[in-house]
Amino acid sequence: MLISTFCKKTAMKNKLSRAIARDVYFYGMNMYFVALVCPPEIDQQVLQWKLWMREKYNCVIALRSPAHITLVPPFWMKPELESELQQALSHYSASRDRFSIQLKDFSNFKPRVIFVNVIPGQQLVDLQKQLFDYLLSNGQFPLAKEDHPFHPHVTIATRDLHKKSFQEAWAYFKEKKYEAKWMAAGITLLRHNKKNWDAIAASQFK
Repeated sequence: MLISTFCKKTAMKNKLSRAIARDVYFYGMNMYFVALVCPPEIDQQVLQWKLWMREKYNCVIALRSPAHITLVPPFWMKPELESELQQALSHYSASRDRFSIQLKDFSNFKPRVIFVNVIPGQQLVDLQKQLFDYLLSNGQFPLAKEDHPFHPHVTIATRDLHKKSFQEAWAYFKEKKYEAKWMAAGITLLRHNKKNWDAIAASQFK
């Protein structure tokens, strides 16, 4: 019992130390990500599913951002670089054509994530890869190369879906049918405000 208590206290101290070190390292920085933000009619439909997940399972994390497809996942950056990033995104977007995106039914990443499935068309796959490579090659922005393949999706519930509730929630969505199309007209930069994600700049395709 004494050993178990000691181990728990040590683990808590180590966790606290890591949290303090993280906060010191990221002091003065903001968190950002880049996405294709869904149009209002799709956002409103996805919002209804997010609210259902909140009511049934107390899931709130997905409610902190508009419905979207992540292109560049969240990263920390000094706010002084924000204008340079906006310029880079505008420059990149100006050379891209608009294209259609298709949403179809639902899928999941076990054991915590449920989402609207996105058909991964080649234009979407190319956009994500080329945008990421473009920003990396700039050398100014603190991005890390992703070590897993791009899997486009529109999140309904994520990290705060309890593992014990996953199967029950998924049983509800796997029986539902949903299909929608929308025209991707640009990319959006979002910034975390310590509570939610704000869309701060939209860069239009040609």
